[in-house]
Amino acid sequence: MFIKNIKSDNYSAPRNGKRLIRYIVIHYTGMQSERVSIRRLCNKNSKVSSHYLIGKKGNIVSMVNEKNIAWHAGKSKWKNIINLNNGSIGIELVNKGHSNGYENFSKIQVIKLISLCKILIKKYKIKKENILGHSDIAPLRKIDPGEKFPWEKLSSYNLGMWYKENQINFETNFKKVESLFFKNLKKLGYRYFNIHKRKITDRKIVKSFQQHYLPHNITGIIDKKTFIISHFLTS
Repeated sequence: MFIKNIKSDNYSAPRNGKRLIRYIVIHYTGMQSERVSIRRLCNKNSKVSSHYLIGKKGNIVSMVNEKNIAWHAGKSKWKNIINLNNGSIGIELVNKGHSNGYENFSKIQVIKLISLCKILIKKYKIKKENILGHSDIAPLRKIDPGEKFPWEKLSSYNLGMWYKENQINFETNFKKVESLFFKNLKKLGYRYFNIHKRKITDRKIVKSFQQHYLPHNITGIIDKKTFIISHFLTS
């Protein structure tokens, strides 16, 4: 696989020269073009970067050496991890994003992402469920890679998590569905909420989950299908 090198100085060295890579975090650039995105990721004043960037035509750019910590995740949580930068590889996909004309990810872009992820999970023994979106780990701040990102397709390559459509007939008592739903989210790894106490920001958590697993129904409301999907993902 051909990978072009355009190095960014926006990174930190790991403590003791070692770092345990357990996650892959997928982003979109949210900018008008690949050129503008690369410029920002290399600009010292921006204080952001990623290990890799994949263009719309499938070209892969290496920006930060995997042994170093790229500044891609920001304030983030997943399971018992705070600040996902330290233990993850960040991959940016060139896409204008929701603020600039959100578009479908190109087929070749997704194919190259799948190939790169396969190399990384083999190299670092990353579990398939540890391939996440930026919005999964920072749901109060971020919405990328968004509802057009093909998580279901990735799952067909044993990357990331998904559910089987034939499981959606599950029945349950919906009197306590809200509490059960957030318990399921906590099992999955989502954070920034209290299981027993609802907050206004919980709607963003629900939307983040729906963007990932129910992209045609992003309401922020815990309906029956949203809950059932959370059930089967944690069963």
